[in-house]
Amino acid sequence: MQVAAKRIGIMGGTFDPIHLGHLLAAEAAYEAAELDEVWFMPTHVPPHKTKQPEAGQEYRWQMVELAVAPVDYFHASKWELEQGGISYTWDTVQGLQAQYPNVNWYWIIGGDMVAYLPQWHAIEELMSAIHFIGLQRPGSSWTVEALPPAWQQRIIEVAMPQLDISSTNIRKRRKDGRSIRFLVPDTVEQYVKRWELYETDSR
Repeated sequence: MQVAAKRIGIMGGTFDPIHLGHLLAAEAAYEAAELDEVWFMPTHVPPHKTKQPEAGQEYRWQMVELAVAPVDYFHASKWELEQGGISYTWDTVQGLQAQYPNVNWYWIIGGDMVAYLPQWHAIEELMSAIHFIGLQRPGSSWTVEALPPAWQQRIIEVAMPQLDISSTNIRKRRKDGRSIRFLVPDTVEQYVKRWELYETDSR
């Protein structure tokens, strides 16, 4: 008897730091796309950002572990950190498919990134290999219909509530000596304070 393939979503990002918006997005994708699990995968070197993360990779990794620990179907994955180099999605997908052949992969991205999909490295191969989940925030302007017809069946639109939280703002609040409570999980807030992350000196 053949075992049904698992449906696993990948939530990638620098997670510098991970915050409640990331968790809410993952939950929305999990429910709407009927996923079995969501893996949070910190990037090593993001291909679309010129500035390196402020917190070192071990700090970012441990914050992700702390944030996802309370949820059974959330998992932290060190895949891209262990691969090193620039974290191209296509390279990651090829590696994951080789190691986990009985999994259907879903890549979770913000709605603002959907418009940039034509510029992604090896995008045609990606569209054949995986599905994308595009998170549609209230008032956002992107539509699946604007993409090539062959791609439209590979993208799942998922509505999610508006939540104006960003890692950039959290880092700035820390530098300004302001609270980040209720923006990140309590365990992450305690970790940031313990290691004095995002203060005047970067780690």
